[in-house]
Amino acid sequence: MSDNYSVKLLNPKYIHQTMRLNSSIFLFFILFLFSTFCKAQQDKPIWQSAEYSVYKDRIVQNKFIGKANSATELVSNYQSPANEFQSSKITFKFSINGKDNEMSSGTDHQFNLLPGITETPLIKFGEHLKAEKTATTTYLKPDMRLKIRLDMRAILNDFKSKGFYTTFKGDKIFKEDFKGIYVAGGTAPLSWDFDNLVNHSDLELKDPDKDGIYETTLVFNAQKDQKQTDASWKLKLNTSAFPQYKSNFLLSDAIYNMSLEEMMKAVEPDSTFRTGKEWAGVWTRDISYSIILSMAYLQPKVAMNSLMRKVNSNFRIIQDTGTGGAYPVSTDRMIWAVAAWEIYKATGDQNWLEQSYKIIKNSIEDDLQNAYDSKTGMMRGESSFLDWREQTYPKWMQPADIYMSENLGTNAVHFQANKVLAEMATLLNIPDVANQHRKIADRIRKGMNETLWLKDKGYYAQFQYGRNFPITSPRSEALGEALSVLFDVTNAEQSKSVMSKTPVTAYGISCIYPQIPNIPPYHNNAVWPFVQSYWALASAKANNEAQVMESIAAIYRPAALFLTNKENFVADNGDFAGTQINSSNMLWSLSGSLSMIHKLIFGIEFTTTGLLLHPFVPQAMKGDRTLSNFKYRNAILNIEMEGYGNTIKEFSLDGKKQTEHFIPAGLKGTHKIKIELANSLISDAGINKVANYFSPAAPIVSYTAGNIWWKPVESAVKYQILKNGKTSESTTEAKLKVSDKDHAEYQVIAIDANNVESFASEPVWVMNKNLMSVYEAERSNPKSDKSYKGFSGLGFVEVSKSKNTSVKFPVTITQSGNYAIDFQYANGNGPTNTNNKCAIRSLTENEKELGTIVLPQRGNNVWSDWGYSNQLHVYFKKGKHTLNLTFDPANENMNLEVNQAMIDYMRLIKLKD
Repeated sequence: MSDNYSVKLLNPKYIHQTMRLNSSIFLFFILFLFSTFCKAQQDKPIWQSAEYSVYKDRIVQNKFIGKANSATELVSNYQSPANEFQSSKITFKFSINGKDNEMSSGTDHQFNLLPGITETPLIKFGEHLKAEKTATTTYLKPDMRLKIRLDMRAILNDFKSKGFYTTFKGDKIFKEDFKGIYVAGGTAPLSWDFDNLVNHSDLELKDPDKDGIYETTLVFNAQKDQKQTDASWKLKLNTSAFPQYKSNFLLSDAIYNMSLEEMMKAVEPDSTFRTGKEWAGVWTRDISYSIILSMAYLQPKVAMNSLMRKVNSNFRIIQDTGTGGAYPVSTDRMIWAVAAWEIYKATGDQNWLEQSYKIIKNSIEDDLQNAYDSKTGMMRGESSFLDWREQTYPKWMQPADIYMSENLGTNAVHFQANKVLAEMATLLNIPDVANQHRKIADRIRKGMNETLWLKDKGYYAQFQYGRNFPITSPRSEALGEALSVLFDVTNAEQSKSVMSKTPVTAYGISCIYPQIPNIPPYHNNAVWPFVQSYWALASAKANNEAQVMESIAAIYRPAALFLTNKENFVADNGDFAGTQINSSNMLWSLSGSLSMIHKLIFGIEFTTTGLLLHPFVPQAMKGDRTLSNFKYRNAILNIEMEGYGNTIKEFSLDGKKQTEHFIPAGLKGTHKIKIELANSLISDAGINKVANYFSPAAPIVSYTAGNIWWKPVESAVKYQILKNGKTSESTTEAKLKVSDKDHAEYQVIAIDANNVESFASEPVWVMNKNLMSVYEAERSNPKSDKSYKGFSGLGFVEVSKSKNTSVKFPVTITQSGNYAIDFQYANGNGPTNTNNKCAIRSLTENEKELGTIVLPQRGNNVWSDWGYSNQLHVYFKKGKHTLNLTFDPANENMNLEVNQAMIDYMRLIKLKD
């Protein structure tokens, strides 16, 4: 180094210039690092799991990405993988009249559909076809056509020679009742939904040349059915009439706007809601759950119109068609009351209050006569919204059995409906009604907590079920668990327990858990976004931040990837393909998505006197956000909010600080609300995250020669024996010696290595014949002249709204005590899964009400198929009695015109004291 350069370095001016230059470089370097850090932070997921990640602008699930390019555009490369690797092994069985009546459960025909094969061998009905083993796993090629051939000659010969065919179960199918033969199975277009086979003409086998050989040709892995989403969604409709939402989470903004647009598309020309893109019409439960979530305040007039479409000419709420002719097998129509109340709170409409009050009161009064169980204090009826028999109930349960069940979600609905009626009566100054229904609500809540609360699990049981000796199913039921928290069935400790201990699967909370084996996804093995929304709101109420954030992720994932608010998706893999039925633009799904912003993030709660605001913003979603043009009665609210947590630090209305976070109902005009959250950590009890799991199948139990026995159940390591509803012993064998002297009802539960239980088997009576009496209906009442077959005794009696409205049964009781009473009947007015012609009667003695007898549909125009009604337990003193089966005004069904059945006999079984 030269002396001149050394002098230069020591020059103060040079030193100053160098420092300035180096500091600029240093500052640039710091800014570069900060920018890189910010970008990295910006690109970090706000939530992630092993299955998928949520970013501020996108969802990433393996190779699939759903991304918000702007607040009005979403793009996705998602394609359903459902058809990529379908096994070439087809499993199926045949079905007479759409019933599972060919072979025992779990025994299915198997056939390898390989290239070059175009038809099955000729299969005899009831003879098991097994597939040939292949050296390697093979998959279905596209558009594989297969002719399925069935030999029905033996059955047809039985029809000709005996007049009936006897199934493997011992049931008789009479020639007159033979309506058709169908094929069911597990690979599309086949379906295991036996009840709906009659609605699929391609699954019906035909015999045009009348040679007894039935055939149908199906296409498997059809390319036209390959399911994928559109490549993009762009906002096309003008949504400015509705609340506008902006945040620094672009994905959230875009999904919000997509949901607003789909909401507008969900309105029919007559100003009522359409429940889904593929679902025309109005369904009581669908619109009601949607209205509660967000439609009550976003579209109150359409909500009112839709609810009134679900009221009949008797001013009762209509129960949707469903199991056994629906009402009172299904009773969850009362969610209408909760929706009506939400509309009143949002609008303050006095006429609506008075009108809906009368409808709700009429409907509850009928339910109290037809479905109330005074023993438990709960209401009977099918699971709310889970209205597809085998999807959530054991296969053996008939519609009459489902009527007898007492379900968590349905009882939460009845509890809240009675509270609503009490609140309405208070506002209308009818104190007697208010007091009466508060007491009824209290009895229902008490019954739920005494009967369904599982202390060892920390959440509620799915339902109570059975016949003479009901037991509880320990499965969880997501909607019922959430409603129990939201409606205050729970106390604070229970709420926290329910939200932290109920099982949650990878893609969201499945409708039930564990899943039922051999049942395809729909309610079983499925997640429904609207249920997830109720779960999120319940999580916020229980202060469970982890559950709230996971729920938001579970709602945004399918919306972003599928570019629509789908009805449901498979719990196993999160895919929309594979469920039995699905729909895009689904009303309750989009309603739930919108409620996440209004009712959860901003915490808007409607009361009779105003709005309460209690925001809940997970820390991962902290930041500034606005909700503008929010219409509340005569006011328009523009809300600004910053921070995170569930504690408000500062709340102002039009620039004035408020100690109460409340907007009075009388406010008029446009107003500005500003909320600053305290950035406080939210109490978090965690999540019971579990792998998706299937229980063992329910055993099929028979009794012969002093033994109950059953076919061993796959995955079972032991069996629990129930005697009269209580555990009597455990065994690893598939049989048990019993005595008819015990006069007992037996059930068997299969238990696997993880101690997971199956449903209990169908109850089997091992009875002392001397303790059962049969009273033929035709002995004391006019015998029908109809030519139906299969009845007992000399005939049967027709009951309808005009014929035999009171049927008498003189009986002699030889021993005082408790008796089970039921009726053998036929009802061919509709199938077991649709229509609305369930027959209802009241059983009385000397005008004393003994209970309601329900005679559900058993098959469309199938009148020689006899089954048992529900059972009543009645105490009788020794001596003579006259029982009356009567049609009362409260026994109206939803059809209003046809309320008909054939009564064969009444059965009395003495129960052990």
